[in-house]
Amino acid sequence: MKAVVMNAEWSPRPGYTVSERELRSGKAGMASQVYRKPVFQWETVPDPQPARDEVLLRIRACGVCGSDTHCYESDRDGYILFSGPVRMPCICGHEYTGEVVEVGPDVRFLQVGDLVAAEGMLNCGVCEACRIGRPNQCPHLEMVGFSAPGAYAPLIASKERFLWKINGLAEKYGSAQRGCEVGALVEPIACSYNGMFISAGGTLPGSHLAVFGCGPIGLGAIALGRASGAATICAFDTMPERVAVASAMGADVALDPRSCDPSEVIRDLTGGWGADMLVEAAGAALQTMPQIERAFAPGGKMVYLGRTGQRAPVLLDVLVTQAARIAGARGHVGGGCFPNILRMMERGVLNVEPMITTRMPFSRAIEALEKSTDRTDGKVMVEYE
Repeated sequence: MKAVVMNAEWSPRPGYTVSERELRSGKAGMASQVYRKPVFQWETVPDPQPARDEVLLRIRACGVCGSDTHCYESDRDGYILFSGPVRMPCICGHEYTGEVVEVGPDVRFLQVGDLVAAEGMLNCGVCEACRIGRPNQCPHLEMVGFSAPGAYAPLIASKERFLWKINGLAEKYGSAQRGCEVGALVEPIACSYNGMFISAGGTLPGSHLAVFGCGPIGLGAIALGRASGAATICAFDTMPERVAVASAMGADVALDPRSCDPSEVIRDLTGGWGADMLVEAAGAALQTMPQIERAFAPGGKMVYLGRTGQRAPVLLDVLVTQAARIAGARGHVGGGCFPNILRMMERGVLNVEPMITTRMPFSRAIEALEKSTDRTDGKVMVEYE
């Protein structure tokens, strides 16, 4: 089968010490420090063969993630921007849905013809982190599209435990394709859900939410905030197209942060109270943290979702004064993320379809990656013939 494969040179930056684990596994723990000169190209690869506890899926839709974009792009020294774990070469793409076309003999619940959304964090399930409910922090984690074969291909094999039925979405939206496209948004929205409600502990209905960065993760946070009863939602992004999508997704105020003082906007909208939860999804903490520090409500929470691998100063005294806290979050599994989001989608509580702003056929998948680099879309969706 034909698939989009990403590859790059293994060339650790001067001063970066490659660990024994990285050498043993061939997987860079922080890809931006190891891989340079990325290349994405069509290659012929073997069709996947499902194991006994796996199903074979025909891919129906796959979103382009900001992390895919960060693997596609490089800095002035040629190193990719993505700071997470990567093993190359690898078929890219992880925000996918598919149709079951074959089931292994040990598969218990899925049947041929079922439509499913897939988790992309392949945790081991038996280590201590997994067993205490921290599957996103599994030290043996493999990531679809980064260190395990991804979905920019016609077929993919997956263990049944990483899949969730979305037949109800196809019924709600009146077609399998529309249901699969919306279903492909579950993964990025689950990253927001995991950060806001699992890692940061959530907020009560009537709280004030501020979102910095209106890419898919930020847009998912806006939709979740509206669905969970936020009193006000402020959103900020430097791209006018994304500002417009943020308004369509439910933001009360959506602005370019360069045209205003975001902390003052938040204070004005909340009657001087501030934001009870702030989501950093811009990956620009150096610029956003000073604004966030000035916008904390008493007892406010910030969740950091925009990873860059860069350090940013934080005025810790603000956390003391406001009894505020900062939470980090990685991933989208555990804590009921997938099933809860699917329930809200199926019942119309969570309206996310406006997030899809560009659709491209699978034959133009590399063009879809290139399109994502202009950062004007809510979500670029790859559709499969």
